[in-house]
Amino acid sequence: MRKKKKMNLSTKIGALRFFALAEGISYLALFVTMIFKYGYDITGPNKVVGYMHGLLFIIYCVLVLLVNRQAKWKFSTNILAYLASLIPFGTFVADAKIFKPTEADLSKNEKA
Repeated sequence: MRKKKKMNLSTKIGALRFFALAEGISYLALFVTMIFKYGYDITGPNKVVGYMHGLLFIIYCVLVLLVNRQAKWKFSTNILAYLASLIPFGTFVADAKIFKPTEADLSKNEKA
């Protein structure tokens, strides 16, 4: 059985992976709070989650830029990483298909 490797939050790619997951969760939470806002006229949760989601979105975009500079992604990979933040569950897919392999490549290059 393979040993699971934890995210290294001290690296840019590790921080991106963490914030991608946090941004994705906040995006889904925003959908839930929309039910409270428009279905029951309870606006408080939507306001709080909206602010958190906005902050996480900005952090995610900045980290995509920084990791792109470090990893030298192709233009299409860079665009997909940004687009992932606009699609529900997109950041989860981007983590699995882009960020996790990039983390493995960058750690290989550091060891070499």
